[in-house]
Amino acid sequence: MLLEKIEKANDIKQLKEAELPVLAREIREFLISVISENGGHLASNLGVVELTMAMHLYFQLPEDKIIWDVGHQSYTHKILTGRKEEFASLRKYGGMSGFPKPKESVCDSFGTGHSSTSISAGLGYAEAREITGGGYKVVSVIGDGALTGGMAYEALNNASRMKTNFIIVLNDNNMSISENVGGLSRHLGNLRTANAYQGLKSGVTNSLQKIPVYGERMVEHIRKTKSSIKQLLIPGMLFENMGITYLGPVDGHDIPGMLRVFREASKVKGAVVVHVITQKGKGYPPAERHPARFHGTEPFEVETGLPTHPRTKANYTDIFSTVMRKLGERDPQIVAITAAMSDGTGLKRFRNLFPERFFDVGIAEGHAVTFAAGLAAAGLKPIVAVYSSFLQRAYDQILHDVCIQDLPVVFAIDRAGLVGSDGETHQGIFDLSYLSTIPNMAIMAPKNKWELSDMVKFAMEFPHPVAIRYPRGEAYDGLREYRSKIDYGKSEQIREGSQIALIALGSMVKTALEVERRLEEQGYCCTLINARFAKPLDTEMLGRLAASHQLLVTLEENVASGGFGEHVAQYLSQEQKERLGQGLQVLTVAVPDVYVEHGNVEILRKELGIDSNSVVERILGCCGQFREAHNN
Repeated sequence: MLLEKIEKANDIKQLKEAELPVLAREIREFLISVISENGGHLASNLGVVELTMAMHLYFQLPEDKIIWDVGHQSYTHKILTGRKEEFASLRKYGGMSGFPKPKESVCDSFGTGHSSTSISAGLGYAEAREITGGGYKVVSVIGDGALTGGMAYEALNNASRMKTNFIIVLNDNNMSISENVGGLSRHLGNLRTANAYQGLKSGVTNSLQKIPVYGERMVEHIRKTKSSIKQLLIPGMLFENMGITYLGPVDGHDIPGMLRVFREASKVKGAVVVHVITQKGKGYPPAERHPARFHGTEPFEVETGLPTHPRTKANYTDIFSTVMRKLGERDPQIVAITAAMSDGTGLKRFRNLFPERFFDVGIAEGHAVTFAAGLAAAGLKPIVAVYSSFLQRAYDQILHDVCIQDLPVVFAIDRAGLVGSDGETHQGIFDLSYLSTIPNMAIMAPKNKWELSDMVKFAMEFPHPVAIRYPRGEAYDGLREYRSKIDYGKSEQIREGSQIALIALGSMVKTALEVERRLEEQGYCCTLINARFAKPLDTEMLGRLAASHQLLVTLEENVASGGFGEHVAQYLSQEQKERLGQGLQVLTVAVPDVYVEHGNVEILRKELGIDSNSVVERILGCCGQFREAHNN
């Protein structure tokens, strides 16, 4: 196998041109095999096999810098830089990440995971090269979807000022351009970068600018005339008008064609966009037919493409989807917004039933939030459905445009807490902290699937900003008998005991129930509280528990800093100083203030000390200290 000859970066350069299609086929077969067992991002990686090969053939790694946007399409890059054997541990705890990580390889120039960042990072590398006198090439790879994010345009605006070479590869897997237009565009692209043309253009411009008074006017007139002609002929005029050279489109599965355009791109003195057309899922028919389903996939059967372990129970996203459909039928003022995640957030059914009230704004979380604020200001009831780790990209808009004006925008925060295999860039463990700093914001978290339904209904009638955070995965269906009415800022008591009070938020109620059972076996009678609201705190409940218990334990799936437990402890230190002085203890169970790597969620919970066994051990330790102090 040719794949066995790839042991380190640049080994691909030793292959003959006739061997390259064979290597591409072997890479695809390898990716399908590995991802079918471990899960991962399949369709996007199958689409960029030849593109990645062409970049590795033309550029020299690690000297040259390739920066991937998002990075979920970097699997072929990892193979070509000698990490094939590590794919057995792909996305597993302690194994290889599904995204670029500089600490994993010097060939990973920049750590990524979120969208629309590669041009900014690449521009930083390019400017640093000029300051330090380096001679390396810089390539930023960005998808057409990522170009819906405003940060990409901010970077393009600044890239237009570049006077030295900076290559931006636009990986377009969703746009169809006719052959005639493509052929003409390629011809004009090659013409504009030819040395003779570049020299002629510079020479004419310089000569005209030397003519007193009229020279600059003539240059400007020619520029406007030339631009008006280009508008009719060149599909990349968006970039050209910004001062960025455009080349393409080029077939992203034609390696010789891409090598030619990379050579031309390297001649450009400034920023240059290379427009590459690829097919998402190429080489695997199920992924070609259903690229969205195979974007991020669980293990599947290669022959059919069907999941190896199909879900038998609804997850929280399914519950949210059903509730939104029902609410949409009842209330024509409800509108839904998402940032390129209609399927992932469960809004697909709402979109199909109420297309005029559904808005997918692309990968533009900041715009999504301010857009929702405008809808709310106009009297509608907007709900923004978004993943926890992506919502943090819109912090300023939440604070400034929604909460200062106290507008009734609902935030449905999916994937809150640990998400597992996608790792540190996707763990939803910061939302409680960054949202709780904002005045006027209420934050809820459901204990089970029925409470999520009730909370969404409550939120849609709530006249102020409100966020509901819920985890990834199967919806908990226990504690069905506990379904008291949702009251603003009020918790729900599930068990009444003494000595120890467990105050759990959201997904940690299930853990607290296990802890309560284990402690009962040890002879402790615990109170169990479903907090429901992270903000505002149920201060009445906290005061009552502080007066009648010896140990209060808060449980949350969020970092400790700024989290629910920290706010509870702060309140008690201010309002219950006397009780704390008499021996009341507060134990905060939360994710340590670290970035959590990828891995199975249950393994991560154990490693972080928030699983039931770890919590019980910590509580018994506190009880032992309390007994010792009491005896003394």
